[in-house]
Amino acid sequence: MKPLLFVSLDGPKGTGKTTLLEAATQRLRAQGHKVIRLCEKKSDPYRGQTMALVNQLARSPSLALERQVCERLAESRRWISQQMLPKQPPGSVILIDRWYPSDAAFRRLVPFEDVLALNMAKNVRVPDLHLGVTTAATVSWGRAAARGRGLGSTVLRGLDEHVASTEAFEQAFSGRGWVLCRNEGTLEAATEQVVAHIRRLL
Repeated sequence: MKPLLFVSLDGPKGTGKTTLLEAATQRLRAQGHKVIRLCEKKSDPYRGQTMALVNQLARSPSLALERQVCERLAESRRWISQQMLPKQPPGSVILIDRWYPSDAAFRRLVPFEDVLALNMAKNVRVPDLHLGVTTAATVSWGRAAARGRGLGSTVLRGLDEHVASTEAFEQAFSGRGWVLCRNEGTLEAATEQVVAHIRRLL
């Protein structure tokens, strides 16, 4: 029986990650693949508790509080790994909107190596493919400014912080064998990149 393929899509705000995930889903389904889309925040049974900590962190940044946020997120991913992923049909492609690589963009005090170690210690499922969606920070900032909700971030407040977020995210992907997908051209071109990487593992 063919195992499921678990793929995470992560990225800074405004890079078009969720739009790209939807387009890749449609393309893969059209090619006859069973695709299940999950969203970390919608699957998280502890989301309310976590966001309360995130809001507190935004008001009063501290290393200790940010570590609590990382701990809560890792615990949620452990739950998803153990309670949701095993229930998905064998042979399906699971595309999840955000997983632990996203912490590299939004956690500013806890080193990403510590975040990664925490998730591994909790036996969080390691994706078969880590896909990072990225653009130049000025491009994603402009896209975010054009939409009704703006950047939509509790953590980031200005362009300088968004630039730092983008750089930290790209650095986290560097040298790990994880895949960065540039999404600065057409949606069609970016979708083709994502689908091609997934199909190599099918």
